[in-house]
Amino acid sequence: MKLRNWLRCLGCGVMLCGWEGPRAVAQDDASSLEADGEPSTLPPITVTPPDEETSVVDETPASTAPAARSPYDLPYSYPSLSGQLFEDLSGVTRRPTNVFDDPSEVTIINRQQLDERMPQDMFQALEREVGVLMQRTARGQASPFLRGLTGQQLLILVDGIRLNNSTFRTGANQYSNTIDPGQVERIEVMRGPQSTLYGSDALGGAINIVTRSASPFDGNYRGGSFTEYFSTADTGSYSRGNVEGWVQNSGVFAGASYLNLNDLDRGGDLGRQPFTGYDQYAGDVKYNYLLSEDALVTVALQHFEQDDLPRSDRFPPFVFGPPVGAPRPTFFDPQQRDLAYLRLQGVAYSGWCDSYMLTASYARQKEGSREIRSATRTDIGEFEVDTLGVSMVMTKDLDWLGALSYGTDFYHDDVDAFKNRLNPVNGAITPDIAQFPDDSYYDRFGVFTNWNVELTDRLTANTGVRYENIGVSSTPLISIDPPGAPPAVLVPTHISPSYQDWVGNVGLTYALTERWNLVGSISEGFRAPNLDDLVATNTLVQQNGQDIPSISLDPEHSINYEVGMKWDYRKWHSQAFVFWTELEDNILRTPVATGLFQRDNRDSYLNGVEWYGEYLLTPRWSVYGNFAYTYGKDLELDIPLSRIPPMQGIAGLRWRDQQHRSWFDVYTWLVDEQDRLNFQDLTDARIPVGGTPGYQTFNIRAGRTLGRCDNHRVSLTLENIFDQAYRVHGSGVDGPGFNAICGYELHW
Repeated sequence: MKLRNWLRCLGCGVMLCGWEGPRAVAQDDASSLEADGEPSTLPPITVTPPDEETSVVDETPASTAPAARSPYDLPYSYPSLSGQLFEDLSGVTRRPTNVFDDPSEVTIINRQQLDERMPQDMFQALEREVGVLMQRTARGQASPFLRGLTGQQLLILVDGIRLNNSTFRTGANQYSNTIDPGQVERIEVMRGPQSTLYGSDALGGAINIVTRSASPFDGNYRGGSFTEYFSTADTGSYSRGNVEGWVQNSGVFAGASYLNLNDLDRGGDLGRQPFTGYDQYAGDVKYNYLLSEDALVTVALQHFEQDDLPRSDRFPPFVFGPPVGAPRPTFFDPQQRDLAYLRLQGVAYSGWCDSYMLTASYARQKEGSREIRSATRTDIGEFEVDTLGVSMVMTKDLDWLGALSYGTDFYHDDVDAFKNRLNPVNGAITPDIAQFPDDSYYDRFGVFTNWNVELTDRLTANTGVRYENIGVSSTPLISIDPPGAPPAVLVPTHISPSYQDWVGNVGLTYALTERWNLVGSISEGFRAPNLDDLVATNTLVQQNGQDIPSISLDPEHSINYEVGMKWDYRKWHSQAFVFWTELEDNILRTPVATGLFQRDNRDSYLNGVEWYGEYLLTPRWSVYGNFAYTYGKDLELDIPLSRIPPMQGIAGLRWRDQQHRSWFDVYTWLVDEQDRLNFQDLTDARIPVGGTPGYQTFNIRAGRTLGRCDNHRVSLTLENIFDQAYRVHGSGVDGPGFNAICGYELHW
């Protein structure tokens, strides 16, 4: 099958290689809307076998101008679960499928939802998604929690390429916020261990950020857009411009943005929180070229930068009481991320595969920090991680035996680092211990296969296995004295451990009815200790804490059991899951002296429930909501795990017209108190004494497109209308008070 046809088939919901496409529920959704008295905009879908490609594709020449349409139109306003597709091999599932048939709990935040949310950063893009808690130590940071895990235990991808590297810290970190939301096409969130697909780090789940591209299906065209958001709580401004076009075999999408935020006005009588303002710059370009009707080449470049970003929880006055020891005002300067990749994907006519995707990538992360210890001491540190990656994913139709997806990936991290003590009074500079040993490296290599097969007319199995091998080389400074005993004698100690493991998973989907699936899975997770676990001398722990090297750690292993229900009826769809995760040799902090932490392996567990759903009252009105509860415990110390998200959910009423030109959304966000605290939580100034109080906010969103060609859009969000004072559990930044976010977009 030709690549252009293959891509078009994916966009229309027709899957290749024997994979089952969306069921007839999409047609039923259209019928139900018509039955309610209004015409449906959903076009008929015809599922055609792969060997009858000529009946699937309209062979209109690419130069023919497409029919006029609004840039904001989507096929229908309330997509069914089976209509939410993983369209290519860079999707989080690494195989063509849809949300309804996959045995895991997975959700997709599409471009329309992002436009309605008007995110200025990735914190706002993912905030309030089912089962996701967004924590931020500083205003420009965002660390998502999935099933109680975050940081290095949660994998974040950009176009299927790892954002995680070997320096990701335990617990919350800022790196998911180094992505410009204006370049994002959709966000795919898959919960539960994904080590079979991605190897180390994906214990809590995987989040794949899919970036925007020019569309080859619009024929030859040129266009662009300008977006402006303004928020009153921080007099913040987000501006982004895009240009895009497709000419014959070539397409380009490019954009740049600038974000300026000032100190945040908080709810209640708290007033403005100092040291919460910063600036941010980003730019990206993606070039697609059709080598032939069978192969597409993609070249992409991304750059992101924050300068002089204050770590908000280290500046007095401290809202919940001062930390132990003197304040240490800290700035991240700079915080940079670069990504470049070359990708070849297409369809094949060989015995090895039916479709393939080959990717070579280079990523660079640079983090500088400035800690003001006293009038005569400022610590200035920096580390830079250069990551080279190569990955391959292929699919093969096995006829009645089902279908395979399989592949391999390799990532190499090279770390350069330094740290100096500066005396601002006399300008003297003294070398200090860097956060990571200079010239450390970390290699990951893995191979995987995933098999999807129909066991009966109703029962489908999805199973996979992976081999992962990791090698480390580093020379940390190790104290030969007891931790915290002055004067410490530090000795350079070279380490070169290696870790390997086999992990597997099996998931089952049983069709109770055509629109009601019972699903369940057992999946293994694996995470080898990274450089932050093993060799970091990190002074960025809490407000006055410090991590020291822990060179004798074992890898983490987990096994996750979950069972769920998926409903995909004409007027409503929903997912509900119960999960239990056993964490063997969980890598956790252990206090060894006042303010000093090492890492240790301790067994623990997590369990919880997650639900979300939406019900159509009419073709335009719907009610929706979600709910999540997570419980975590350290079994060896018999205490709660640190920073477990509180019970939370949303309930809302939404209106969208059939052409997606207007929307109105009113919802409430309900969060319970969290008073189950770990020993780290008890000494953390980000968490109030006794725990984080519960809260509820009331919010409204609305928007409309204008103009003869619907090329203008105005939008408004009224956030926290009753000016509730609140703080997300574990955050160093309070929630905004009453906040009006005004948006405008021009599309040409």
